Amino acid sequence: MNRADLSKQPAQVAAMFDEVSTHYDRTNGLLALGNDALWRIATTRAVNPKAGERILDIAAGTGTSSVALTKTGAYVVAADFSAGMIDVARARHQDNPLIEFVQADATALPFDDDSFDAVTISFGLRNVVEPKNALAEFFRVLKPGGRVVISEFSRPPLAIMRAGYSVYRNIVMPVIVRLSSSNSEAYDYLDESIAAWPAQRELSGWLRDAGFTAVAYRNLTFGVVALHRGLKPASRSR
Repeated sequence: MNRADLSKQPAQVAAMFDEVSTHYDRTNGLLALGNDALWRIATTRAVNPKAGERILDIAAGTGTSSVALTKTGAYVVAADFSAGMIDVARARHQDNPLIEFVQADATALPFDDDSFDAVTISFGLRNVVEPKNALAEFFRVLKPGGRVVISEFSRPPLAIMRAGYSVYRNIVMPVIVRLSSSNSEAYDYLDESIAAWPAQRELSGWLRDAGFTAVAYRNLTFGVVALHRGLKPASRSR
């Protein structure tokens, strides 16, 4: 079985997601206790896709988030580092003409500068070996005035919630994973990567350092997840 570690070597991460791709949505839904649908709705609303826009959905996985973004007529490029995930996504959504699936590295995106109206990534940034480089790439491919939306596991601000969340991750989650996943060891990495990920304010600082303005975040599910947003400044008139 393939299992990544906190060095997040790209080949290891890709192999791990290749292996869990078939049962990925089922396991995630169980682990999130059904909240994954609510997080996806909140993320889609934050992206606010409009007909005719071109949106980049990074770490798109099996394409569930991408489908939600097409509902208003936006064209979505669904990118993922895992070939296995892309294969599953293509098979499931091949009849949707508004989605294009591309295997891509978030730190070296194969797209032109200023080519997307919005960039979004859900639960994927913490899996990137150099997340700050990924944020720079998001900024590069966004059109001036374009928006970025990041949904990621975060740190509950209340101590009682942090304690409860720790109990869930360490005791309840391993049981769910053993019953539902084809690679339970891969989800040990999930817990480790969540514990090591920076809190909301630090990630907001990374976005500002990358050049984004109007940076803000909103906690979901008591801060278990945080929804971060920012804008690429519009071009100045000459």
